[in-house]
Amino acid sequence: MGLDWSLGTAVGKLLQGSRRRRRGAEGGATSRGSPDPQPSPGARRARTNASRPRAARAMAQENAAFSPGSDEPPRRRGRQRYVEKDGRCNVQQGNVRETYRYLTDLFTTLVDLQWRLSLLFFVLAYALTWLFFGAIWWLIAYGRGDLEHLEDTAWTPCVNNLNGFVAAFLFSIETETTIGYGHRVITDQCPEGIVLLLLQAILGSMVNAFMVGCMFVKISQPNKRAATLVFSSHAVVSLRDGRLCLMFRVGDLRSSHIVEASIRAKLIRSRQTLEGEFIPLHQTDLSVGFDTGDDRLFLVSPLVISHEIDAASPFWEASRRALERDDFEIVVILEGMVEATGMTCQARSSYLVDEVLWGHRFTSVLTLEDGFYEVDYASFHETFEVPTPSCSARELAEAAARLDAHLYWSIPSRLDEKVEEEGAGEGAGGGTGADKEQNGCLPPPESESKVVTSFFSRSPVADRGPDTGTWGAGYWRWRRRRQARSGESAKAREAPLESQM
Repeated sequence: MGLDWSLGTAVGKLLQGSRRRRRGAEGGATSRGSPDPQPSPGARRARTNASRPRAARAMAQENAAFSPGSDEPPRRRGRQRYVEKDGRCNVQQGNVRETYRYLTDLFTTLVDLQWRLSLLFFVLAYALTWLFFGAIWWLIAYGRGDLEHLEDTAWTPCVNNLNGFVAAFLFSIETETTIGYGHRVITDQCPEGIVLLLLQAILGSMVNAFMVGCMFVKISQPNKRAATLVFSSHAVVSLRDGRLCLMFRVGDLRSSHIVEASIRAKLIRSRQTLEGEFIPLHQTDLSVGFDTGDDRLFLVSPLVISHEIDAASPFWEASRRALERDDFEIVVILEGMVEATGMTCQARSSYLVDEVLWGHRFTSVLTLEDGFYEVDYASFHETFEVPTPSCSARELAEAAARLDAHLYWSIPSRLDEKVEEEGAGEGAGGGTGADKEQNGCLPPPESESKVVTSFFSRSPVADRGPDTGTWGAGYWRWRRRRQARSGESAKAREAPLESQM
């Protein structure tokens, strides 16, 4: 072994020396030859990138992808799901030191076990009790000397026809299962056997109740009922009544319905507090109609569940591009009672960022046939593109507010145009207008309020003050002009009267 090690060391040194000499010869040939032209900046950058370590190059590419000038979204590593698509929670409990807590709730522990382990415990529970009590029956027979007086007809044993351990084991099975073949029976001359018989009957009933109860609960668990509650493979974002909404679809494949069904949605995303605390997998509620009662479902046909992206939504400032760059998971939970058994059932699913389609809508699956409605589950997961703005819900709301404000600002100009038209008509008519005003045809302030209220569909302007905004100031400016013209006409009527006097 020492010779092999020394030989390997020598060969390694020789290889290292040959590499050094080769590099030195290449460097000398380059220095002795004609000078090379100056490399271009692109060649220098490529040479520099080639000389970097692989990890540094990967980091540089990642930073370049996150730079503002990049048009394509950065490549994200596949996010680990918190909840799988089939509803299984991808969380494992590790380093649990207080394992005795599982034994304090042994019934739930046995119910939660896998089927093969549950069947193993079921068989072992009965087999061990039979063996345990069979051994005690054999010890009683052995201690009393019944095994030594098998051929003695005058001897009264504790258990008739018990001639060995196998017979004691069979008698234990007959006692616990209350079979009673009648060949092996206990006699009244064995008080310890009578006590053991009572004890085995009581403990056997407890074992039966416990194990049969565990198997019954495990068989009737509504977990398999959740397998017929389906969720759409993707969630979509599109407009509903002029507002951005996040939507997904749920359906029930069975004709026996879920009673008192309700839906919830959670946003799973890590965040950092203002104090610098990092909270991994922080859970935030997504409103799906709790305030209006829309979260309580009558799940007879597939339903599209909608989350309106408003100011209270965590997606209020998320545009299409920001959503593609984000990293989150949406967990949806459907709960209800199974109509056949009355047990509570819960179905879960989740959507990652890549499974949220912006600008899509679900294909309709409900059609009206002759006397009934038919659901086509072949199109349950299908979506189609619809025109949807790429901006955030906040920007969309601000744009709508600016449009409303533009309508408000355009009304004073219409009022001014109407005043100018009326002024031009008064100037052309001369005294006719004055006569109309003199005859009481000047509209009172109440009629002015009605006129302006007809321009504004939201609230009457007459109740607002001069400093209520641009359109309010325009109205009061129009009203002052109207009053000034009324004063001038009154002075014009008073001048002829003074001259006559």
